[in-house]
Amino acid sequence: MALQAGIVGLPNVGKSTLFNALTAAGAESANYPFCTIEPNTGIVPVHDARLEQLHSIQDTEKIIPTAVEIVDIAGLVRGASKGEGLGNQFLGNIRNVDAVLHVVRCFADPDVVHVDGGVDPTRDIETIEIELAMSDLESVQRRLDRFSKASKSGNKEAAFHRDIAQKLVDAFQDGTAARNLEWTEDEWASVLDAQLITSKPVLYVCNVDEDGIAAGNEYVEAVRSHAKAEGSGLVIICGKVEAEISELDAEDRDAFLEDLGLTEPGLHRLARETYSLLGLQTYFTCGPKEIRAWTIKEGFKAPQAAGVIHTDFERGFIRAEVYTIPDILEYKSEAGLKAAGKLRVEGKDYVVKDGDVMHFRFNV
Repeated sequence: MALQAGIVGLPNVGKSTLFNALTAAGAESANYPFCTIEPNTGIVPVHDARLEQLHSIQDTEKIIPTAVEIVDIAGLVRGASKGEGLGNQFLGNIRNVDAVLHVVRCFADPDVVHVDGGVDPTRDIETIEIELAMSDLESVQRRLDRFSKASKSGNKEAAFHRDIAQKLVDAFQDGTAARNLEWTEDEWASVLDAQLITSKPVLYVCNVDEDGIAAGNEYVEAVRSHAKAEGSGLVIICGKVEAEISELDAEDRDAFLEDLGLTEPGLHRLARETYSLLGLQTYFTCGPKEIRAWTIKEGFKAPQAAGVIHTDFERGFIRAEVYTIPDILEYKSEAGLKAAGKLRVEGKDYVVKDGDVMHFRFNV
């Protein structure tokens, strides 16, 4: 799925350090604003323990996880909507992504400059949100003008979109994001049609120091309160530690994680949360050539899922043979699944569930 999540935040909150650890793409990281000028893009594998569970049953030549596409975008400063800093360029880049990873500085360090003079996560979040709302205000004002003119002839659809645009204008003037307002399904469709930055889903990424990895800190709690109020998710990451982990081999990494009291790198959680934020889910194919995780949108039916492998699979779809990972772990083989009645045959209307293992039958 060609969906992107953009890493955003103020300068010097750890965006590029985090991006480097996620992608090993070598994006420049330095202690001054705007060291990231052009957006850097990387493909990040999504660690999924279910692949190894399948491998415990099926020998295979290779294992292929799913992935998400991450874009590192230059830092945003106060006044960006009026062109301050790299404002216009930043806003153009973020408008092109599907979801937002908002990195918030949740650590104090006198050696790392803060663009606004001191660490205050609530203020930092508000700075970003106000600038994004102001950018959306300009866009939606043009939409309001267009539909206001069209509605004067009695066009009911234009009047509907006009009223939605007016509600958005009022919200943006208060610095409120589109996603934080109450909408009906039809109203939300109009909002999405406007292609607004503040309609994108957000995951808050709290960048802490080593002391805050396990339990967080007072800064994290401030972000958690904000995220909870708007129904957004939150992940705690120590960018510096994750950068170190990304350079270790498997044995040293496991020992390092154990010393930190962690069971997995924080980046694994971040990748999975990003995957979910984009409305994605996974099904698996399993065989001696490969065990593979495939990315689909939530709600895909079996032919659509088959089409992710190859368009011929969707066009010629006949049926899907489906089983679950808990069942294969219990019965040890597909023969055992069949004997127990756990290998299902599903047709064109079957809605694929996250974690399904599938074999497709199709006409060429």
